[in-house]
Amino acid sequence: MRIGILTGGGDVPGLNSVIKGVTYRASELEYEVIGIRRGWEGLTHVNFDDPASKSRYILPLTRDNTRTIERTGGTFLHSSRTNPSKMKSVPAFLNAADFPATEREKDGQKYTTYDMSKRVMENLQTLKLDYLVAIGGDDTLSYASKLDALGFNVVAIPKTMDNDVRNTEYCIGFSTAVSRATDAIQRQRTTVGSHERIGIFRIFGRDAGYTALYTSYVTSVRCCIPEHRFDLPHLLEVLKRDKANNPSNYALVVLSEGAEWQGYQVRHYGEADAYGHRKKGNVGEDIAEEVKRVLKEETIVSDLTYDLRSGDPDFVDKMVATTFGNMAFDTILEGKSGLMSAISHGCYDMVPIPDPKLGPRKVEVGTMYNVERFRPNYANKIGLPIFLTKA
Repeated sequence: MRIGILTGGGDVPGLNSVIKGVTYRASELEYEVIGIRRGWEGLTHVNFDDPASKSRYILPLTRDNTRTIERTGGTFLHSSRTNPSKMKSVPAFLNAADFPATEREKDGQKYTTYDMSKRVMENLQTLKLDYLVAIGGDDTLSYASKLDALGFNVVAIPKTMDNDVRNTEYCIGFSTAVSRATDAIQRQRTTVGSHERIGIFRIFGRDAGYTALYTSYVTSVRCCIPEHRFDLPHLLEVLKRDKANNPSNYALVVLSEGAEWQGYQVRHYGEADAYGHRKKGNVGEDIAEEVKRVLKEETIVSDLTYDLRSGDPDFVDKMVATTFGNMAFDTILEGKSGLMSAISHGCYDMVPIPDPKLGPRKVEVGTMYNVERFRPNYANKIGLPIFLTKA
């Protein structure tokens, strides 16, 4: 048996626990594990006729070279945002004419993309892989779903600190992100309070507000999430009241990066990535301008985004990542594919890889978020799974 493993998209703490878990289990049965470096790019750009290219993208994994990797965050295999079905360019050693091309247009700009799935399948065959373990978020797993449809044996593992992959209540990286956000906000209270300002914290969450909502849940800070376009005057009034009622004369709010208020025009910048996403302007800075204009108050804006995915995983992410990896390996031993490690109704489970056409999982505003108070709903939790939501 030969098993490939890759990590795609943004890094999160816990990825190395998956890699080590799969490698160690495989070694007990004398199976080979092949690490594919830099995510899907490793399967589109590797040139087996070039030793340097092969070394750059292919790394056999053993007990020796994975022995200590779970002690740190990030990904031992490195990562990239690569979508083999929508490549904007083809590696120089290949002929672009060999791949189906599609003309596209975004923001008034026309461009061509190439579907390199044929090349990916050829490289999987060259590597003599029986299975591929793909670890990633919505974007990475959308291509895992395509490989499954093409007939290759794929087992997926969800990771994203946004916690928005469908069919699972938990994704690797989420707990550490919320823990880091909580720590940062608690530390910065002293500065915001010392200067009697309004503190605005921006957190990752392009389409879903889980990270901001759960940070709010444990810090008692107001929050705004992408699922609800909020009333800006009402938010400003709430923050003004919070500040006046606080003996230290300050107020705090946590924003998902994708949060919007009614009438707000989201600013985008930079080139779209392989999955069509452009970077969003900082909504925290935009709200700070409104606070200054309307309330005549000074602000402190803190962008917590990348800090939340850096460093070592916490206990929950280590435990879930290790378990997800072993579940994936058990699934391989059973000869099954097209499945993803997950938590469903609070229990570990193997579920179908999500249908990419459905998009990310969203916060259910009606039950989880109080739109008037800009807070999570705290009532009626009896009987819910530990993460308070069902996949």
